[in-house]
Amino acid sequence: MDTQDYLADLKAKLASSSLVVHIDIIQEYATPTQGFFRARLTLCNHDFLEVAEFFQSRQARIQTTEYRYQWMDAERRLLRKRWDNAPHYPNLPNFPDHVHIGETGSIEPGQVLSILELIDLIQQELDA
Repeated sequence: MDTQDYLADLKAKLASSSLVVHIDIIQEYATPTQGFFRARLTLCNHDFLEVAEFFQSRQARIQTTEYRYQWMDAERRLLRKRWDNAPHYPNLPNFPDHVHIGETGSIEPGQVLSILELIDLIQQELDA
């Protein structure tokens, strides 16, 4: 898959997902080897989700290289979760990937997530 196809798949997933009711694309680009997508989303429960992902095409596969996804309540005051790979918790397993848990204020080990995977994850959490 190339970066243009990935960007098209990403936008199609957001547009067709029952989780997402509004999309505001802030920035996007794709070159033959890398790309970036940033958007603000309104979810079906009125929560706010901001996503930002840098990705690269390597050996015909897309790899997420940097990401920050912030899920908040509708008023944007209460953090539900934030996933990112900023390198500021070096002692956590899976460094630098981690998750900020809003309810407890704790930081947990994370894993690399694409926006495509994130949408499925949040849908599962809301369905639970």
